[in-house]
Amino acid sequence: MADTLPYGSWPSPITPESVAQSSPRIDGARLVADEVWWGESVPAEAGRVAVKRRRADGTIETVLPAPANARSAVHEYGGGAWTASDDGELFYVEKTDQRVYALRPGGTARPLTPADEAVRHGGLRFEHGVLLAVRETHGSDRVPARAIVRIAVDGEGAGEVLAAGSDFLAQPALSPDGRRLAWVAWNHPDMPWDATIIRVADLDTGTVRDIAGGANRAPPATGLDRRRRTALRR
Repeated sequence: MADTLPYGSWPSPITPESVAQSSPRIDGARLVADEVWWGESVPAEAGRVAVKRRRADGTIETVLPAPANARSAVHEYGGGAWTASDDGELFYVEKTDQRVYALRPGGTARPLTPADEAVRHGGLRFEHGVLLAVRETHGSDRVPARAIVRIAVDGEGAGEVLAAGSDFLAQPALSPDGRRLAWVAWNHPDMPWDATIIRVADLDTGTVRDIAGGANRAPPATGLDRRRRTALRR
């Protein structure tokens, strides 16, 4: 004879853990030589984001092991927490301190940026031998200061500022010759789906041009080249 239980109290083989494990979150993907790398949340490890790879023979390995967690807090919602070089070096933002680290599979992670509780990183891109990031610095102002920086991969440093001057910056990209930088910018009170601008800077001269996007409340762009104070021309 079947037991009658109060509504909502019957046992179920479906648990919250099984639901979470059935649908891990995939966070980006990149081709690295003949391998595919991607980020993937691990529900059994408190949802941390690992980086995995599928080798040419079909085997799958974890490149970023526990307890490391590739999570960015830039713009609050994060994004771009990891990337990789063509020869298989992983660059990632560690959730716990928001520093950028480098890691060779099977090796030990080394920090590329200094410890600073006021600084966050995200939007990592590795192109033409250059590691780019969006750096966010929190201070006394209501809006954090954000900039696109070039991070040296052979040491530890704060990074060289390549572009700034907007409330929000995202999607940095280098031209094939490495002489021009493009990015997306927008400003309060706009959201990115309301009004954004695509800007391109000549890294040799410091010239910044707005090449696409609507007329919003964005102030003139500020480009900072290697000499920092080059006069800008529209």
